Amino acid sequence: MSEPIGNLGDLLRTLRPVLNDGTYVFVSLPHDADSGALEPLATFREQEGLTAVVAEERARLAGLRVLFRAAWITLTVHSDLQAVGLTAAVADALTRANISCNMIAAAHHDHVFVPVESAHAAIEVLAALQHEHR
Repeated sequence: MSEPIGNLGDLLRTLRPVLNDGTYVFVSLPHDADSGALEPLATFREQEGLTAVVAEERARLAGLRVLFRAAWITLTVHSDLQAVGLTAAVADALTRANISCNMIAAAHHDHVFVPVESAHAAIEVLAALQHEHR
C-alpha cells in the first residue's frame, strides 16, 4: 500500500472517485441492538443510539426506518487522516452543484454518500474537481 497523502493539492489531483454498486441507507438503532446481521458498512455510536450505514435491502428486510438513501462514492486516493481541507473541498464542490453529502473518513480512503438520484452528477462534479487541480 502506498503512503497516505496529506497535501491538499496532491489529494485533489489524485481523487479518483469511484461509484460503488448498490444503494446504502443510514438507519438508527438502539444501543443494545445486534447489528451483526445487517453487516453494516459503517457504524457510529451517539448518545441517542447507533447510526449504521447498511445495504438498503438488508435494512428493508429488517424493517428498519430509512433516514437517508445514498449512493456510495469512494475517493480512491490514499488520504492521510490528518490531511487538512479534503472534506471541505469535496463538500464545497458538491454544495455548488446543490448535492448534499455525508462523508466518512476511514484508514485508507474517504467515502462520500450522496442522494441516490445525484450519484452520477456527484461523480461528474468530483471528476471536474480532480481535473481542476491537475
